[in-house]
Amino acid sequence: MPTTPQLTRPTPAPSPAPDHDTAGGPGWLDAVALGCVAATEAAVLAAAPWIGRGDKHAVDGAAVAAMRAALTVVPFDGTVAIGEGEKDAAPRIHNGERVGAGAGPRADVAVDPVDGTTLTADGAPGAVAVLALAPAGSMQVPTDVFYMERLVCGPAGHGVVDISRTPEDNVRALAAATGRAAADITVAVLDRPRHVDLVARLRAAGARVQVFPDGDVVAAVLAAAGPGRLPGADAGTDLFLGVGGTP
Repeated sequence: MPTTPQLTRPTPAPSPAPDHDTAGGPGWLDAVALGCVAATEAAVLAAAPWIGRGDKHAVDGAAVAAMRAALTVVPFDGTVAIGEGEKDAAPRIHNGERVGAGAGPRADVAVDPVDGTTLTADGAPGAVAVLALAPAGSMQVPTDVFYMERLVCGPAGHGVVDISRTPEDNVRALAAATGRAAADITVAVLDRPRHVDLVARLRAAGARVQVFPDGDVVAAVLAAAGPGRLPGADAGTDLFLGVGGTP
């Protein structure tokens, strides 16, 4: 294993986690939000020395350990509802794992310390650390399913596109709803052999197709925001379609 530098920054000592009686009071939400930001930042800093070194499992392992440790001081009582690494031997924060300080309101947690481990190992852009919280019992958990159909769209697609419709119908419907031609609709599709037919159908329908190698979360966020709606984003997409792995 190659020797890697350690990227660190000064971190103030964490404040004691509030107990169940005080959690939810003034400042609690800010403490949780900042703690979650710190956890994703810790994952990024831990993974950074492995950028371009060709070892995606080392990327994941470093990020998992750092995020898990950082979450121990965040003032909430979390259970991982959507973890990562279940379908392979990768290091993981697994479904059902308890995270957080154990005090405060209960929450469901979705986590992926690095979405885009291959991108990171290859020194390519597009990887991101992911952490989301919701009230306990509110996250839909895809059980016993490793792959699923996915559709993401921006506000313009609300009530217009539907995962049960064909890709061609969704392109035409979104174009009509936004007053554009099909040629002005851009669809993001993960670059996998299973999507060869999907890409061909979308292009035959007149749409532009943006094929990306990895990094589903970034692609989905860009589609959810819609073209030109994210600060700093040079471009965006209208739809995100295809079959992808559950976490």
